[in-house]
Amino acid sequence: MFRFRVRPARTTRRMDIMRKLFFSIFVAALVLPAIAQTKTLLNLDKAGVAIQGHDPVAFFMDHKPVKGKPELGFRHNGALYYFASKEHRDAFKAAPAKYEPAFGGYCAYGVSRNKLVEIEVAAFQIVDGQLLLQYSPSVRDDFNKDAQGNLAKAKTNWPALVEKKGK
Repeated sequence: MFRFRVRPARTTRRMDIMRKLFFSIFVAALVLPAIAQTKTLLNLDKAGVAIQGHDPVAFFMDHKPVKGKPELGFRHNGALYYFASKEHRDAFKAAPAKYEPAFGGYCAYGVSRNKLVEIEVAAFQIVDGQLLLQYSPSVRDDFNKDAQGNLAKAKTNWPALVEKKGK
């Protein structure tokens, strides 16, 4: 025959408390890393302005760098972007990941070589739908000798650069 043991109420309460405690610790271990501040690495001027004040949407729409207006500024992920028109600002607000420069606005070729290098805005290019900025037109030409290979290297190097140099 089976014998059933009835546990005292005190033991059951302790077990319930222990289960809740372990569950809370388990949830905290999962959630806290997601909430923790991640580092960012952005090529900004002293005022926090990105792309030397140029409109990020203009590179895609106008196919050239266009200076933005401070009165049409919009802050996103720690960077202040200026726009040439309200329409460009609205397009950016709707899809910032589409328009913000890759690699925090640093030279893509430099990142492919595991270095953070300033940019010349006129040496921009759009590759695979991403705004890439380069140090100079000649560096852009070097990058383009193997654009896909250099882009892959830059994407591989970027997380370590952010971890090492980011804030």
